[in-house]
Amino acid sequence: MSDATAPLPVFRARGLGKTYHAGDVAVQALREVDLDIVRGEFLVLLGPSGSGKSTLLNILGGLETASAGSLSYLDHDLIAADEEALTRYRREHVGFVFQFYNLIPSLTAHENVALVTDIVANPMPIDEALGRVGLLPRRDHFPSQLSGGEQQRVAIARAIVKRPDVLLCDEPTGALDYATGKLVLECIANINRELGTTAVVITHNAAIAGMADRVVHLGDGRVQKIERNAQRIAPSELSW
Repeated sequence: MSDATAPLPVFRARGLGKTYHAGDVAVQALREVDLDIVRGEFLVLLGPSGSGKSTLLNILGGLETASAGSLSYLDHDLIAADEEALTRYRREHVGFVFQFYNLIPSLTAHENVALVTDIVANPMPIDEALGRVGLLPRRDHFPSQLSGGEQQRVAIARAIVKRPDVLLCDEPTGALDYATGKLVLECIANINRELGTTAVVITHNAAIAGMADRVVHLGDGRVQKIERNAQRIAPSELSW
């Protein structure tokens, strides 16, 4: 694809850096990261613990701000944005899925998803969101009545009910067994394909990289290399 016809990036990072300070000690979590992410892309951030994956994801999602460099989401400058602007950005554009599900135990699956719908202008019907992750029959069950994989799929439904432009997933299968993890990955892949949602998934599991359009390898806070898969592998065909 020529540069003239290449899709414009929704995220554009240049020289992105993040330094944490603990007393007199400075820890560089990200160093000089250059990265473009295009609309509708499925991107995997791959690397060992401490490579900077979560820091980069949190900065993309507006949960943290970078210490150096530039980062934009469309026309939003995520470096210059104040806390109010970042809150609005997260609310309007981003859905998060974490390793641990963070469901409210006293609420049903339907009620956990419904919590989010009050803060957005045009939410998806709650039952549609649960249907997209295969959990409509379990809508009235509490988290304690659901398996780990089902709880994670409720968390995905909660993330997508906002109709986010971007779905950011931090080790979404990290607490799950092999078969259940593949079900969760299938949900994320379907949302990316059917809704056109840009998906960014963190993992330390190299096998999951096969389902991505591109794989960003991180190490020591830097982008070590970026690979493009000639063909995406369906989650059901992954093995590890």
